[in-house]
Amino acid sequence: MRKTRVINSQISNIISDMGHFDTMSIGDAGMPVPVDTKKIDVSIENGVPSFMQVLENVLSELEVQKVYLAKEMIDQNPEQLANVKALIGDTPIEFIEHEQMKQDLSKAKAFVRTGEMTPYSNIILESGVVF
Repeated sequence: MRKTRVINSQISNIISDMGHFDTMSIGDAGMPVPVDTKKIDVSIENGVPSFMQVLENVLSELEVQKVYLAKEMIDQNPEQLANVKALIGDTPIEFIEHEQMKQDLSKAKAFVRTGEMTPYSNIILESGVVF
């Protein structure tokens, strides 16, 4: 058994497979995922697990050089935006249109679907390097 925080085998495999500039995404229960993008569904019920719980877990093992958030999050979910900013620290954020985010999911190695039920609780994580 793994000793690290990410014990979900599918998420762990994606993190292990990430290379520099590769992307993976974490999002709310309503985000449409392209057919060709691997979807890892960890949702159990409304709000469980939360977007922030899963994001914190993934960030404990994935080196991230940049994140992408929907511009709509600024006005539609400022509390969640504040939570994300507090968690990622100095990691650069690029705000993109939600429609663009949905299209960009087709390039992601995977999308992790949470039980989150708040609007625009979606993020694309761009992998960095540890050296």
